[in-house]
Amino acid sequence: MKQTPDFTKYDLILIHGAADREMEIASRDIQHKAPSLLEAAESGSVFLSVCAGYQLLGHYYKPFDGPELKGVGLFDMYTEGGSTRFMTHMALECTFEETGTKVLVGYENHSGRTYLGPKSQPLGKVLAGWGNNGKDGVEGAMYKNAFGTYTHGPVLPKNPWFTDLLIQRALEHRYGKVKLLPLDDSTENAAHDAAQKLAMEFKGTMSAIEATPWKR
Repeated sequence: MKQTPDFTKYDLILIHGAADREMEIASRDIQHKAPSLLEAAESGSVFLSVCAGYQLLGHYYKPFDGPELKGVGLFDMYTEGGSTRFMTHMALECTFEETGTKVLVGYENHSGRTYLGPKSQPLGKVLAGWGNNGKDGVEGAMYKNAFGTYTHGPVLPKNPWFTDLLIQRALEHRYGKVKLLPLDDSTENAAHDAAQKLAMEFKGTMSAIEATPWKR
């Protein structure tokens, strides 16, 4: 708590998810780190933030039941808790200069409804799943080399093209222009294709998990 490293010295920063109780603690602590995190983002450090970590990089997160939790403000967005959860397979279309248009796959599990402001770009267009809020058809957020998403699943092993993009940009943050040597991604691409197939099969469903009936 209250430890504040110089995040500009880091090339790749990962921020993961948590339950609301842990988010209360993280929200208080991250305020001490906010200036350094913002400076790192402006300097081109690469961020990947997932679910709760994504929410806390916005202006605030307001749980469905509980006090508003202040965020960092790296992304121009806010999140409000909903009464229902999105728990299903997700696929989104993303376009980057380095990769062209690709499909990012994973699994979303969140009740937060995130709304982007004019200074944030979405990570991608929803093909299947619910994305940021289930209404505007987009998912995640981007600012410079910072990326936020609700895509678990896990997002990196199932999307080798996205993993390579993060690694390349992180290396370029330190060394300048680089080119990654190709690897055999056949296993990862098979996992990607299977996840994309599931996403399309469950398209339109709130949950891909059948609730277990209560027994007395």
